[in-house]
Amino acid sequence: MKSREKMQHALRNRVIPILRRQGFKGSFPHFRRANEQNIDLLTFQFNRWGGSFVVELASCPPEGMTMSWGEKIPPNKVNAHHVNERYRLGANSFEAEGIWFDYETASSVEDYDEIAGKVLQHLKTSDSTWISSLFR
Repeated sequence: MKSREKMQHALRNRVIPILRRQGFKGSFPHFRRANEQNIDLLTFQFNRWGGSFVVELASCPPEGMTMSWGEKIPPNKVNAHHVNERYRLGANSFEAEGIWFDYETASSVEDYDEIAGKVLQHLKTSDSTWISSLFR
């Protein structure tokens, strides 16, 4: 198993069950949680050169998104990459880099689990207004 697959496995085991308990739906790497006012979006974006990933956060209207070219993305298909303004987990503004979770030197199941645990430390998804509050 490659290191990226090991990292995804750890995220699926540690992070995704908690997202599910807090109302998120979708499949890896894209998750969404519909609220009355909006849809919270969370996407895991892996570095194309390997060894790290970020968690992108976005919010969109409850009816989904209409892209600039007119394509309508329904609420059950929308993801953070459909939205122009995104936060990265750990960032304090749209422009900030956020946290790149580095698994380059991970070698054991415990190493990957520890990195997944770091993601959990930064998620505040038990607060149903957390993601949308980033965009006010």
